[in-house]
Amino acid sequence: MTVAVRDAATVMLVRDGDDGIEVFMVRRHPDSVFGPGAYVFPGGAVDEADRHADLGPVCEGVADADASTQLGVDEGGLAFWVAGIRECFEEAGFLLAYGEDDELVSFDDPAVAERFAVHRQAIDSGKRRLVDVCREEGLRLAADGLSYFSHWITPAGAPRRFDTRFFVAAAPTQQTPLHDAREVVSQEWLRPADALARNRAGQLELMFPTMTNLDALSRFRRRDELLAAAAAGPPPDAQPPVWTGARG
Repeated sequence: MTVAVRDAATVMLVRDGDDGIEVFMVRRHPDSVFGPGAYVFPGGAVDEADRHADLGPVCEGVADADASTQLGVDEGGLAFWVAGIRECFEEAGFLLAYGEDDELVSFDDPAVAERFAVHRQAIDSGKRRLVDVCREEGLRLAADGLSYFSHWITPAGAPRRFDTRFFVAAAPTQQTPLHDAREVVSQEWLRPADALARNRAGQLELMFPTMTNLDALSRFRRRDELLAAAAAGPPPDAQPPVWTGARG
């Protein structure tokens, strides 16, 4: 049976740690059909709700034409940015969106955090669209904070196949991550080199595209250095677009 290839977006959220950059990772549920038990970055399939024509007004700094050019598609590229931001919110509780003060939204106020927890549940269940929540709350998605980083396609033969665009972004500082305890069962900030070392030691399961992206991240010492390089364009030698499945 032919498995359809679905568009997907993944976001590598990074911060400065005491000994270099750290990236936020979540562990997929052991019963997942795709990548069971593996440590991954927040992400998932591009939904139809991410593709609507009314995305422009709620996306800061990136128009669909520019997004599509970056990804090498005719149109609809901005949906990948929206999907990546939505998945970060659903899976990890991080919302990459600006408030009326042009700063990333803060959840320091318990009342605000509680209100957005309700929004998160509604979006995750499909009852609401992220763009509708943005309109209600006066937010703009921080599309300009996501830099396109790499492109991977799941090989034939896998139970689920994805045409995935990886992005990198700075993690919000006034938000506390909380994994959804459904698709993902734990979370961890990791130095890329440490994640790779634990994988080699058999302590942490990684898929090959995750490993290769971690290797690319490990070349950078500070967050801003990484983000500046990513903003200039995907590393030319970072990843081939097609994952053959031969290694991981």
